[in-house]
Amino acid sequence: MRYGVTLPKAFDMDTITKAPVSFTPSAIAEVKRLMAEPGFDTAKLLRVGVKGGGCSGMTYVLDFDAPNEKDEVFQIEGIKAIIDKSHGIYLMGMEVNWEGGLNSRGFTFNNPNASSTCGCGTSFAV
Repeated sequence: MRYGVTLPKAFDMDTITKAPVSFTPSAIAEVKRLMAEPGFDTAKLLRVGVKGGGCSGMTYVLDFDAPNEKDEVFQIEGIKAIIDKSHGIYLMGMEVNWEGGLNSRGFTFNNPNASSTCGCGTSFAV
């Protein structure tokens, strides 16, 4: 057990890489708020990734998940985060923001690797 998380033996959390993505202060505050919610599973880390789908071909993943052997571990302002090693080429240099306004509420993604995005802002192409 490392950092309060039980990991497969093949997974080494002592290797923490430089953060491939950045979070704005408002995004960090929102993630920390979510982590402070009653019943939050402290065995899970913040997962940043992509998956196929959406109107532009790929969608962003921002969730809490258990790490696995395909993940790289990084920290953002004391928040342990994970990213599938194969997702780094799509996300390197991306900035995650939190908007809490009435007209726009949620996480937004500013990805320099995206060649196009859809109107909803959660789908992109490279």
